[in-house]
Amino acid sequence: MNMLRCILRSLALPARPRFLLPALLALSALVPSMAGEEKTRWILGKAAHVPSEYTNQESGYFSIIEGKNGNVYVGCAKYNVNAYLVEFNPRAGVMKMVVDVHRAIGTFLKGFGAQAKIHTRNNLGQLTGKIYFGSKQGYPDKEKEEKLTDYPGGYVFAYDPKNSRIENFGMPKEHHGVISVMPDEARGLIYVSTCDDGRPIEEAHFMVYDMKTKKYRDLGDSKVSYAFIVLDNNGRALHPWIGGKIGRYDPETGKLEMLNVTVDGQPCPQEIAKVGNEKQHGPVLNWDASPDGKTLWCVEMVTNMLFSFDLTATGDTIPGKRHGALLPNAKATDCRALAVAPTKEGKVWMALTEQGRPGGAMTHLVSYAPGDKAPRDHASRPSQGERRHADAVHAARHRRRRRRVGVRRNTGPADDHSLHAGAAQVALSLRERNARPSQG
Repeated sequence: MNMLRCILRSLALPARPRFLLPALLALSALVPSMAGEEKTRWILGKAAHVPSEYTNQESGYFSIIEGKNGNVYVGCAKYNVNAYLVEFNPRAGVMKMVVDVHRAIGTFLKGFGAQAKIHTRNNLGQLTGKIYFGSKQGYPDKEKEEKLTDYPGGYVFAYDPKNSRIENFGMPKEHHGVISVMPDEARGLIYVSTCDDGRPIEEAHFMVYDMKTKKYRDLGDSKVSYAFIVLDNNGRALHPWIGGKIGRYDPETGKLEMLNVTVDGQPCPQEIAKVGNEKQHGPVLNWDASPDGKTLWCVEMVTNMLFSFDLTATGDTIPGKRHGALLPNAKATDCRALAVAPTKEGKVWMALTEQGRPGGAMTHLVSYAPGDKAPRDHASRPSQGERRHADAVHAARHRRRRRRVGVRRNTGPADDHSLHAGAAQVALSLRERNARPSQG
C-alpha cells in the first residue's frame, strides 16, 4: 500500500526530481500481455534488492513509505533472528540499515521470541517527517513446542531521518505484535493496533499512546486481523471491528464510539462482516482515507470490489457504496495494496493478482478516480509461462541483433546484487497515462 503511495507522490509532483519506487517494483511495475504488446506504452524501472543480511526468506510486507527527504523506508523480516528498517536512496542507489530492532530495545532473543519482522504500514509524522512503525512476531515452531505466549511482545518506534534518532515508545501489550501504527503528532498521540496471531479469530487491540504521559490506553479488542487505522477530517481515529463495524475514537472527548456500516442503503455485506472460522479467514480490509479525510476507501482482500464510506456522516452509521469490480472477468482476486494519491482528486490505486487463470496468477494495476463509472484496469503482469515465452523471444531477438552488429559478449563483473536486482519493465508510462482522460 505504501509502495503505491510512494509511486503516486512521484506522479503528483512532476516538477520535482522524483523516482519510481525501486524496492518491490516488480509488484507494481507491470509488463503488458502478449496480445497488447504493440499498443502498450512502456517505461523502464529498476528494482532494488534488499541486502540479504536483513532477511532470510526474501520476505516483505506492506511496510514501506517514502520519507519527506525522497528516500524509501522498508521494514524487513528475518524470522527467528531480528527485524530491521532499511533506508534506500534511489538517487545514489544506496541502501543501508537504519534501525536494528533488537539493539533499539536492548534484548536479543532468538527463535519465536525474536522481533521477527516489521509488518506495519509505515506512516509519516505530519509535523516532523519521522517514520513510525512497529515490530511483530514470526511463527511458532510446533516441533519445538513454541507457543504464542512465548513471544514477549512487539514495540512501537519512530525513526527521524534528519538526525538518525530512534525513539522507542515501548510495548503496547504483552505477547502481542504490532500490526498498525498511525501518528497524530498535532495532538501528541499514536494509535496502535496489536495482533496475537491467534486463529481463526485473533485478539487485536485498538490502543492509543499519549506522548506526554508516555502511557498506552487499551480501547478494546477488535478481533480483526491486519487492521489499518485512519484519521478522518476531524482528527478522529477509525479502526475496523468484528462483524462489519467500525470503532471511532474521538481525542476531544476521549470516547470510543461503535458505528454501523451500510452499503448502497443495505446492511453491511457479508464480504466485510464475515467472521473467521475453521473454513474461512475473517475480512482483511485494505483501508486508506482520502487526502481531506472525508472518504474511506476499502477493498477486502479476496473480494473483487471497491467500496467507499462517507466519514462526514452524522449519527451511528457510516454509509458506503460500491464502485464496481476491480477485474470484472476474473474468477478470483487477491488485493493486498491500496493507496489514495495525495492530490486534490484523490485517485485510488490498487495492485492485485488475478487467480484461477490458465498459466498461473497475473498481477494487475487498477485505478479509480472519484466520479468514474468503474475501476480501470491499466495493465497486467504476465504469468510465469508467458514471461518465459517473452524472455525466449527477447533472447532470440538479442542474439540476432548481436550477430548483425558484431557485438562481443561482455565478460565484466556483474552488478552488486545488494543494490540492483535487475530492471523491471513497466506497462504504460505512468506520467503519460495520468495525462490521458480517465476511462471507465
